[in-house]
Amino acid sequence: MHILRPTIIVMALACFTLGVAQDMELTKKDSIVQSYWMVSLGTNAVDDSGDEFRELFDVRSGWNIAPYPSRVSIGRYFKNGVGLEAIGSHNRYKEGKVVDELTLTDDIDYWGFDFRVSYDLNKILGHTGFFDPYIGIGAGYTDANNQGRGTYNGVLGFKTWFSDHWGLDFNTTGKWAMDTENVTNHIQHAIAVAYRFKVEKGLSRKGQEKLALLQEMEKEQKRVQDSIARADEKARLLAEQLQKEKEAAELAAAEKAKKEAKEAERNALQTRLHQLGNVYFKFNSSYLTTDDKELLDKLVNIMEEEPNLNIKVTAHTDSRGTEKYNQWLSERRAQRTVDYVVSKGISKDRIVYEAYGETQLVNECTDGVYCTEEKHSKNRRSEFLIIEF
Repeated sequence: MHILRPTIIVMALACFTLGVAQDMELTKKDSIVQSYWMVSLGTNAVDDSGDEFRELFDVRSGWNIAPYPSRVSIGRYFKNGVGLEAIGSHNRYKEGKVVDELTLTDDIDYWGFDFRVSYDLNKILGHTGFFDPYIGIGAGYTDANNQGRGTYNGVLGFKTWFSDHWGLDFNTTGKWAMDTENVTNHIQHAIAVAYRFKVEKGLSRKGQEKLALLQEMEKEQKRVQDSIARADEKARLLAEQLQKEKEAAELAAAEKAKKEAKEAERNALQTRLHQLGNVYFKFNSSYLTTDDKELLDKLVNIMEEEPNLNIKVTAHTDSRGTEKYNQWLSERRAQRTVDYVVSKGISKDRIVYEAYGETQLVNECTDGVYCTEEKHSKNRRSEFLIIEF
């Protein structure tokens, strides 16, 4: 009874922890868009009346509004809140509107090309998921009222998002002329449909807090479960360890016996090949004698008895003659040896050759050393090596 009561309490705690964790699962609401590319298409209104910073909402006489898509932009927005955006816009100053404190007598085109750097204020305020205010600065070039001028720009705006990809961008940009002697400053308002692509998402601040809490709860749950099963787990692990050690020992012994048996069989087979002897060639000759063919017939018999046996023929010459000639001669000897074996029905895939010329002499008979013909003949040979069995 004393043992059962703590166990019941621990199990109850585990069930409670599991239930709370299930209620706190991460959802889409816990994720936010962190970086993306954005394109937008919209319209703009320009107030270039000359008193635009004093009468911000003088729509009737001061605002020139384009009733058609007249503003396009593309931008890259980064995880740290910084955005880079290039903007092109067109408008048309209407006859009767006030521009540079004068009433127009004719329609005049407006063109603007701007680049700006913005900062997402949600990095300070905290993400709302749908409301995205920002501020920015930049520079551009404007051709308005038949006068071109560079401008310093300040922007205030916000984006509102309906999904991870679609939203609206509202902003107001103050444009201060770099050359104020001939032109005035002006304000440009804009609203555009925005589309985000190459979106990278991450957890919001609340999502990160929830994830940290879930991880802590998961650790606690694991600790509780470990405390319940610790004794049984130790016994089980000990039994598994003993079984693994037994199986490993049996497997090692079996592998060792198999390897030793295979090695013994290979050694026995290599001994049979050594007992055959080598093919010995006459001086400056690559042709097989009757004795050579009888030896190769025995090699063929062994290969027929051992269908998994693959061999390599190594061919050599004595040191007399040039190195180039001896290399060519050893290749001829190797090829004739292999051709004979293949002619007896052995697959050419089971026998390969390598020619060494005079590079692997079996005695001291190198260039410039006097040797008897018998000693030289020991070097004019083809040998047989097991390469696969």
